[in-house]
Amino acid sequence: MSFPLLTATALTPAIGAVATAAVPAARRTLAKWLALFFSVATAGFAAAVLLRFDTGSGADRFQLTESRSWIADFGVRYELGVDGIGVAMIALTALLIPFLIGAGWHDADPREGEAPATRRWRPTQGFFALILMVEAMVILSFAATDIFLFYIFFEAMLIPMYFLIGGFGDRAGEQETEEGQARQRSYAAVKFLLYNLAGGLVMLAAVIGLYVATADQLPEGTFSLQTILEARAAGELDFGTGTERWLFLGFFVAFAIKAPLWPLHTWLPNAMGESTAPVAVLITAVVDKVGTFAMLRFCLGLFPEASDWATPVVLGLALVSIIYGALLALGQRDIKRLIAYASISHFGFIVLGIFAMTSQGQSGATLYMVNHGVATAALLLVAGFLITRRGSRLISDYGGVQKTAPVLAGTFLIGGLATLSLPGLGPFVSEFLVLVGTFSRYKVAGIIACAGIVLAALYVLILYQRTMTGPLKPGLEKLPDLRVRELAVVAPLIALLIFLGVYPQPLTDIVNPAVEHTLSDVGKTDPEPEQPAVEAAP
Repeated sequence: MSFPLLTATALTPAIGAVATAAVPAARRTLAKWLALFFSVATAGFAAAVLLRFDTGSGADRFQLTESRSWIADFGVRYELGVDGIGVAMIALTALLIPFLIGAGWHDADPREGEAPATRRWRPTQGFFALILMVEAMVILSFAATDIFLFYIFFEAMLIPMYFLIGGFGDRAGEQETEEGQARQRSYAAVKFLLYNLAGGLVMLAAVIGLYVATADQLPEGTFSLQTILEARAAGELDFGTGTERWLFLGFFVAFAIKAPLWPLHTWLPNAMGESTAPVAVLITAVVDKVGTFAMLRFCLGLFPEASDWATPVVLGLALVSIIYGALLALGQRDIKRLIAYASISHFGFIVLGIFAMTSQGQSGATLYMVNHGVATAALLLVAGFLITRRGSRLISDYGGVQKTAPVLAGTFLIGGLATLSLPGLGPFVSEFLVLVGTFSRYKVAGIIACAGIVLAALYVLILYQRTMTGPLKPGLEKLPDLRVRELAVVAPLIALLIFLGVYPQPLTDIVNPAVEHTLSDVGKTDPEPEQPAVEAAP
């Protein structure tokens, strides 16, 4: 029996969460190092998954599979497996968590006179334990090939995220009093939870409906994605047009809320604005990616005809997200809310690439998920360091920062340029592929999406101009530059952005076979060029 590598990858942060939470209240530093150790160990297991994954043309679609009976009476199994898209997302998650822990090293430490070390309440231990628990559940979501198992972790990750947003929020809010900030954090956490729980309830109904539909046509009902895909390919399973469309909608609504896609996006600016910078990165760079990943794996894989039927509407929603998110980012006066609305625009590009139904679009969308995660992490973490120094999220409270903190300003600029997809940085390749793939099948949609590029340049450069250039604002004269720990967090992310911008082939080699399988599921091929190639004269 082969070593259960996927289980080990997910179990490591879960064990780390328990161990970190059990550290005595007075040993906060030990809890931090313990959390960092387990996050690095998880990254090691994720690297092993990456190395053992076979990208060859004859390789199985789902690899490193594990399957055990769980609830036999209902056909539920503990079933794991990864394709290239799942491997890329697990690698992204495991890569980011150690940097988030390093960036949030002091975020949960009690302020002077707030919580003495002798108190039983252990905020530092709880903060890092919750981050590790989210990591475990996200990895299992990316690896689960049993649909019911996926649903459990898709929903369970909401619990630690709720406490991270509501219990460990940003201390630099607009409200001056602790009570006012607590109310804002509570509102953001409850809104996050209610939106995602509502989507989860709709999905649960669809999951039950899927089981009933398979039980009617197969020897027994099943939640196994692999079994359902094989049965559909063999012509043994046909949901029928009406049933398939309803099931598709049940799954899609839940994923669109998680993504988030307009008009189901309104929880994100509140959640990111009231969270600490590492938790805000965890939301938009890790947790939200489960939604777009699931669109590729489940919506397109399980319901190909319904996905084709819904494509015009989904493309329209994606375009609205791109333009709407960018326009609202332009009007923001809060740094973190600006980045939140920018992320809504970027998620619109990801969904656009997925439903363009072309190999370039879906490869670009998957690369976009990875590159957006790294770029947003770099930008948000530097923004978090800046906000912690000044104690304000308002753009108007900054100006001339590059005069006193040039390294901070430089890293902020690189993170911003990556966000606007500057050539030479990772997101450019992703956005270019999405636009090419969209334009080859839906020209008007591709043209409209290009407006998002112009708007992104505006909100990023205006943000940099107002915060980093110009005369130095009063109160910033002694603003310290990035410290060694902070630079150690940001520098590898910037290096990765440059590497993926110059040489994305290692990532595309992993992703492309999975994209081919997805296109085969929906019965799509890339459009033929409108103008035939001119043959050379003999």
